[in-house]
Amino acid sequence: MTEQKVTHADSETAPITAQLLAKQAKYTINTYLRPPIIFSHGKGCHVYDLADREYLDFSAGIAVNALGHSDPEVARVVYEQALKLVHLSNLYNNEHAVELAELLVESTRSGGGFEASKIFFTNSGTEANEGAFKFARKWGKYVGKKNNNTNELNMNKYGVVSFSNAFHGRSFGSLSATPSPKYQSPFTPMVPGFVTVPYNDISNINEYVNDGTCAVIVEPIQGEGGVWEATVPFIEALRKRCNEVEALLIFDEIQCGLGRTGKLWAHQHYPKSCHPDILTLAKPLANGIPIGAIMTTQRVADIITIGDHGTTFGGNPLACRAALSVVSRINTPELLTNVNNVGSYLKSSFEKLVNKYPSLITTVRGRGLILGIQFTKDPSGMVKLARERGLLIITAGNNTVRIIPPLILTREEAEKGVTILEECVKIFEKESN
Repeated sequence: MTEQKVTHADSETAPITAQLLAKQAKYTINTYLRPPIIFSHGKGCHVYDLADREYLDFSAGIAVNALGHSDPEVARVVYEQALKLVHLSNLYNNEHAVELAELLVESTRSGGGFEASKIFFTNSGTEANEGAFKFARKWGKYVGKKNNNTNELNMNKYGVVSFSNAFHGRSFGSLSATPSPKYQSPFTPMVPGFVTVPYNDISNINEYVNDGTCAVIVEPIQGEGGVWEATVPFIEALRKRCNEVEALLIFDEIQCGLGRTGKLWAHQHYPKSCHPDILTLAKPLANGIPIGAIMTTQRVADIITIGDHGTTFGGNPLACRAALSVVSRINTPELLTNVNNVGSYLKSSFEKLVNKYPSLITTVRGRGLILGIQFTKDPSGMVKLARERGLLIITAGNNTVRIIPPLILTREEAEKGVTILEECVKIFEKESN
């Protein structure tokens, strides 16, 4: 193997980078640990810094840039729409929100997904989950009133169950469903009624999903937590128990949905009998233009009435026009086949590293183009090693390197990334000894 030398040293950036970083430190609240580089533009699966150095992007803006960077079609429709209408607010209707809602609902239903019926548009994944929790809490009150044949609301059915290693967002409701002391501790107390239980454990489902539960939220494949995939028996048990106690099952597909697993939705890998009542989506929906959505079955939609929820920017014409283009192009046999083929190549290549470096790497998880490489020690150093050789990767929970490139990644680009990554593993092993 040809040694991959340091070609993109963090210390060798354009002079303007230092000036801009100093200005940023002076004027912005810093909540991120970022490398001392600034990216200026991108194309396809590559991005470029202010020194015009090229990086192969295996992070895709945290699974956002599904169609890569500077996609010409997205640029065209955003430009055209910006000349016509950017924002109205939800006091008025707009044509593209209508068309996008139809596209998402009909493609989900016809493609073997859950019985989708209605959409509410948001600006982000966190907002989508917040809205889903609100819908679920109203559901809890509605179900109690209906079942008891009284006019009294059920004020005790408000519990929400989430799972270990989950990540659902940073606002208070979504944070309450994200069981990480690192994220929660500075902001306690959390929202009442949230409980966290072990992922993929069905032994005590009847205990933690009970008559006081209004919703269970689960990621079919956990991204931030370390690329853990829910088992079929686990999802089946959750669906069965939710049916028994009339709780809603929410699938958070904000990171794993919209083509990333090789199907339009991750839940399509499970039997139809265990599909959700609510699906939340966001990240790749408009390839970087902020937008999210809550997609529900009819029985959930029926309980939401005028005034129950709102958003100023959600479903604006610009974001919806971009999303129409993106969803139409993701949901094609050609792109999904590419995700499966290139994903299979990457996974098999990474699995070879398990055999070659057993003391450092134990398993490879995931499917399609959401993959996790499990290390035996903190792999944060791998990120710098790769970046300084022109490859962008990110970590996830539980000592995992997360691989989430654009869905348009070619076999040639995948091979280049594997070559760089393996060289970094080799160096990392030496430095770790």
